[in-house]
Amino acid sequence: MNANELPVVTRANPHYERLGGHAAVVALVEAFYRAMDTRADARTIRAMHEHDLAATKRVLVSYLTEWLGGPKDYSVQRGAPKLRRRHAPFAIDASARDAWMACMTQALEDTCGDAALRTELLAAFAKVAEAVRNLPSH
Repeated sequence: MNANELPVVTRANPHYERLGGHAAVVALVEAFYRAMDTRADARTIRAMHEHDLAATKRVLVSYLTEWLGGPKDYSVQRGAPKLRRRHAPFAIDASARDAWMACMTQALEDTCGDAALRTELLAAFAKVAEAVRNLPSH
């Protein structure tokens, strides 16, 4: 490299840093499950979870951290995400998908002050939510 060239640093997914790092991911997960616990439209998806959400929250924090571009602890601890396979035991139809998205939308509105980032994340989350849907729409 000569003096006129600068190294190019690229990141495939800078959302983790833009959101605010680990503390922000934890806050997002807390807000997400708070929404799931309080929204009437989320009763069905809340019933798919254990009563005590402590372990589930830890897994989601780890997954989202990696998915957003942070440390890759999830894959190290749990292997490839395989979200569709992991969600296969649950009946996930369009209404469950939409309830999940409503909870995530509320959580992002509660925790992410960057409107552009919220828009980007919601578009990405919508793809994930649709990918785990395993029942046809009626």
